[in-house]
Amino acid sequence: MKMDLAAMNILPPTHDPAACEPSADEIPRILLDRLGRVRAELAKRDITAAVLFDPAHVRYATGSRNMQVYSSRNPARYAFVPAEGPVVLFEFSGCEHLASHLPTVDEIRPAKAISYYFNEKNTEAVTRAWADEIADLARQCGGGERIAIESATPQAAFELQRRGYQVLDAQEPLEQARAYKVPNEIKMVRSSLRAVEDGVRKLEAAIAPGVSENAVWAKLHEHIIATDADFVETRLMNSGPRTNPWFQECSERLIRDGELVALDTDVVGRYGYYADFSRTFLCGDGRASASQRDLYQLAYEQIRTNMDNLKPGVTFKEYAERAWRIPSAYRSRRYFALAHGVGMNGEYPYIVHREDIDDKGYDGVIEPGMTLCVESFIGHEDGGEGVKLEEQLYVRDDGRVELLSDYPFDPRLIG
Repeated sequence: MKMDLAAMNILPPTHDPAACEPSADEIPRILLDRLGRVRAELAKRDITAAVLFDPAHVRYATGSRNMQVYSSRNPARYAFVPAEGPVVLFEFSGCEHLASHLPTVDEIRPAKAISYYFNEKNTEAVTRAWADEIADLARQCGGGERIAIESATPQAAFELQRRGYQVLDAQEPLEQARAYKVPNEIKMVRSSLRAVEDGVRKLEAAIAPGVSENAVWAKLHEHIIATDADFVETRLMNSGPRTNPWFQECSERLIRDGELVALDTDVVGRYGYYADFSRTFLCGDGRASASQRDLYQLAYEQIRTNMDNLKPGVTFKEYAERAWRIPSAYRSRRYFALAHGVGMNGEYPYIVHREDIDDKGYDGVIEPGMTLCVESFIGHEDGGEGVKLEEQLYVRDDGRVELLSDYPFDPRLIG
């Protein structure tokens, strides 16, 4: 079953190959436009350069992919991205050839891995040499005293400060750059989603009594790697009593007939783009119980109402105030966000519930160019099963909202 999108004035997902896969000529332009977004955000803040360690940010700014998960915990590859001047990719030792074709990278150098793991007692000396190299590049780009870094070591920041630099957090300019999609970037997002949807079909087909959660979850992993995805960021699939509360990762538990099985894809897929939607299924060939249908109907109504409220020009606080009101018995186990930005992974903005916005939230405006996920989790505070649903949408430049994810709802559960 699919939603009546026309009633909400939401455009349906497209499967047109020309809209779901960038051409060979479009890819270099997308990479250069993304780099331009980063440079513009740095210049807006009078930042000379950013030193990017987050593998998603390195990929966004340069298009370079290498050992994404490894690089998320080891500061062993990074990119120097100036507001003006040459971009230098510091690649893991022996991997310099991997990015030689990229139009966004002017020079590739071997990285100085600034961690105890690599250097033991030489860590301080290597970090000083790292800071000297970064400072030299900054001087070549016109000087300036403001450098943004991220995900490095405290000593790296201290060494830059000793050289006279004001050290800033690179996350703000990078999040703002990524939040607004450049021309044709959305084709990469759609490509990732179409591949992951096929993977979820294989996962759903594997759900059967007596099969473990892990065995079912592995079907998605197998497919997304075969279709050139990067990795799955979480293990959020569970069954039966493990569906409530949410955030219980898949296990060796054997799924039973008549139980709910819920998942959140969280796939860093093709071209490095997040495919992020959630569904809840019924195991076996039987009918759903009345309580299961009630849970599903509530989650469906939350998703539908909050999708209908997603419009350009609406502030985050207005969105929270207009959101579907969760019945009191399910409120304590609500999903932490009503909606969140999505690109290469979860990103700016995060829009929280009206109950949380003064304490945990912030305001802003939903604008064209943003892609967002609308979230729901419905689970009773006294326990029992729960239902997770989520859709991924795009606020287009023409002001229309387009549904990006395209996976049916279980007709046995929606009624």
